[in-house]
Amino acid sequence: MSAPNAKPHAAVSGGPESIDAVREGLRGVGYLPGESTALVSFLATKLGKPVLVEGPAGVGKTELAKALAAYLGRELVRLQCYEGLDEAKALYEWNYRKQLLRIQAEASGTGWDAVQDDIFGEEFLLARPLMSAIASEQPVVLLIDEIDKTDQEFEAMLLEVLSDFQISIPELGPVRSKTHPIVLLTSNNSRELTEALKRRCLYLWLDYPALEHELEIVRLHAPELEQTVARRLVEVIGMVRELDLKKPPSIAESIDWARALLLLGAQEIDSETFAETMSVIVKHRADMDVVAERVGLKLTAPADVS
Repeated sequence: MSAPNAKPHAAVSGGPESIDAVREGLRGVGYLPGESTALVSFLATKLGKPVLVEGPAGVGKTELAKALAAYLGRELVRLQCYEGLDEAKALYEWNYRKQLLRIQAEASGTGWDAVQDDIFGEEFLLARPLMSAIASEQPVVLLIDEIDKTDQEFEAMLLEVLSDFQISIPELGPVRSKTHPIVLLTSNNSRELTEALKRRCLYLWLDYPALEHELEIVRLHAPELEQTVARRLVEVIGMVRELDLKKPPSIAESIDWARALLLLGAQEIDSETFAETMSVIVKHRADMDVVAERVGLKLTAPADVS
């Protein structure tokens, strides 16, 4: 943990020297970025600004943070957000049991001032993800996942962390970062985030990839799958996503489907194969009926693919 008077860095030192280096680095760890993704990731490493990554569920927002950590050789510190998340679970809390034991161990007659100074030290502090990232001796990638599930009060608390990379502890004073974490906040866009939070961030919108891009992703993760089957797979995935579903299939589910077809030795995706494996990409009962009716019938005859 850094001393209270340490100054935060204004930007990330070192790191990749070009957008192309970021693009190739992410590809090297299995993440195929688009042009905007490579650009914003590069700027994040150079400017030291957090990145707000928005888009539908399953387009690779969380995976981007994991890939950046792997590419840069940094530890990934993840704060999974949920409704009702409070500061104690995100920042820090005091180890009350340890404090109580220390008080009981003090000699009788010890004044409160002496005890208070003793029990509010760093050894009694339980660091949660935000504190861990700020206090880390080595630079990390901090992922604040699904920030849209929290409330505006939690966002307000984050402003100090994202603006100054510091956390104020009443008993100890401000704790400032020695190293500068790369911060990614993800949102499924379920609610509008505050302007104050957005002002502090670079912005990246991730959508479902175009057919050729998704085909490249599928081929990367299931290279043994026949080219014609892989192309038909992403075509069918695109057809499914065009429907009004509770949960359209994500990129991860495209990869899972490719691996399932590979294990089954499928040579084509016809209506029978689709019906047998549809549950890999469709996860709601009502959606399965819609997909079976709207897409399954189109696959009655094998597709003419080149």
